[in-house]
Amino acid sequence: MLPPVIAVDGPAGSGKSSVCRGVAERLGLRYLDTGAMYRAMTWAMLTAGVDVDDPAAVAAHTGAVRIISGTDPRNPTIHVGASDVSGPIRSDEVTGAVSAVSAVPLVRDRLVDVQRAEVAAARDAGEGIVVEGRDITTVVLPDADLKVFITADPAIRAARRAAQDADLGKDGVDVRTTETALLERDAKDSTRTTSPLAQAPDAVVVDTTDLTLEQVIDRVCDLTRSRTP
Repeated sequence: MLPPVIAVDGPAGSGKSSVCRGVAERLGLRYLDTGAMYRAMTWAMLTAGVDVDDPAAVAAHTGAVRIISGTDPRNPTIHVGASDVSGPIRSDEVTGAVSAVSAVPLVRDRLVDVQRAEVAAARDAGEGIVVEGRDITTVVLPDADLKVFITADPAIRAARRAAQDADLGKDGVDVRTTETALLERDAKDSTRTTSPLAQAPDAVVVDTTDLTLEQVIDRVCDLTRSRTP
């Protein structure tokens, strides 16, 4: 029997990262944050002075960017070449530009190939993997053993994201402004032509609005045990 592949989608601030890391650590699986990969690509574009609103310019520079993702859920890492970008990719500048970069078809094609290679490597090593993002259940891993769509009320998502930003040391974090930004990101991600954010028909919806982190992890772990070998 092949080890399990768990695909998790959902909008920003829904708690995907914390849940997926918790599930992977508890079940002894690898973990891949594809959102961090798109943020790393965006950081690389901004650092190189590429106009992120010019799809042709972004596509032309895509091949020059080498992204390396660590898959240890206890210490996930993200590098562009030799540069550790785990901190810089959470900047407001990257957050504001990532939707534009993510919408470029060549960017998605390249990173999807990398993501599928990470899944294959995990299985070749006899380990399962939890993969999170916005098109994992619909595009990247449509044959995953378990598909989960994690969501939450926008106000709750905004409060969580604002708390994360405050923890990162960002000044002047406002929940209402954060909610507006999240809804704008949702709209961009859901309406883009290439690999939009969408709920797969066979995905299990987990609404985290009224649940603690541990309760959501419990829920996804139970789903994994019931639906995978």
